[in-house]
Amino acid sequence: MAAPRAQPAQQLSEKEASVDVELILAVDVSYSMDLDELAIQREGYAQALSSREFLQALKNGVHGRIAVTYFEWAAASDQKIIIPWRLIDGPESADAVASEIMKTPIRRASRTSISGAIYFAMPLFDENPYRGLRRVIDISGDGPNNNGPSPVTMARDEAVSKGITINGLPIMVKEPSYSTMDIENLDLYYKDCVTGGRGSFVVTIKSREEFKEAIRTKLLMEVAGRQPPPRIVPVADDGNKEPRVSCLIGEKIWQDRWGR
Repeated sequence: MAAPRAQPAQQLSEKEASVDVELILAVDVSYSMDLDELAIQREGYAQALSSREFLQALKNGVHGRIAVTYFEWAAASDQKIIIPWRLIDGPESADAVASEIMKTPIRRASRTSISGAIYFAMPLFDENPYRGLRRVIDISGDGPNNNGPSPVTMARDEAVSKGITINGLPIMVKEPSYSTMDIENLDLYYKDCVTGGRGSFVVTIKSREEFKEAIRTKLLMEVAGRQPPPRIVPVADDGNKEPRVSCLIGEKIWQDRWGR
């Protein structure tokens, strides 16, 4: 059964349009992710959306439903919507979205523009006919921003100023190397440079075995609006705090390597 497609806003009553969260899943498909990781990542999202725990968290919400869209990103000009806005209100709609994620061919692309992903995501909320108690952009990726219309902090700050929360899923499976343009402290980079807003948090993946559990944990927290468990450190909302990692490190590595 196909997931219910979003209807134009004027066709929805206030009750029909109300959801607990408007959730954008923004997934990195840059070349630094190998095909195996991309497949596990896809499977992790699909399994999480269909899981008993997710469906229970959904049921326990104020409205018992969420709106979700899923897109893949790489360079500043490369974003592809895989799942347009869908209403998830129970097992059938959750399974339909999960199935659609899994059947889409896996792709890879060049560069890493987290800022581009954030700028692409923000207007998607305005196109969503559903209205949530919270608006969340969920970004997963395995490297720092090295391309885009602005530094990642500017994109983050603009989103936060609009009342949007950005959560992060930094993927730290590989050993950092110059050839892959990875950095050692990607988790700190995500905490200090990428995520922000009310209740924002970071869930780090450090092994392939952690992919599915980390994605499930993150989605449960986002749907339920819960505070992170002790092992997941929430992001401090302190605009005056000095970042522990340069928020321009990705651009610097790219410049040093390619001279542009």
